[in-house]
Amino acid sequence: MEYPPCLKCNQGLMLPLSDYGRDGAAIRYKAWVCHNPGCGHTIRIDNGDISLGRVGD
Repeated sequence: MEYPPCLKCNQGLMLPLSDYGRDGAAIRYKAWVCHNPGCGHTIRIDNGDISLGRVGD
């Protein structure tokens, strides 16, 4: 699988993260995180809301 480039820093790749819902069902690609430690850009989905940001913001 090829990962998309980070459009925030243009140096890292966006890596998908999965999680489990309240009922234990798998949620694939709940978040995407830039693998460049200096960037930390994230895209996250919570209850249908999309949030963009940086880790710790």
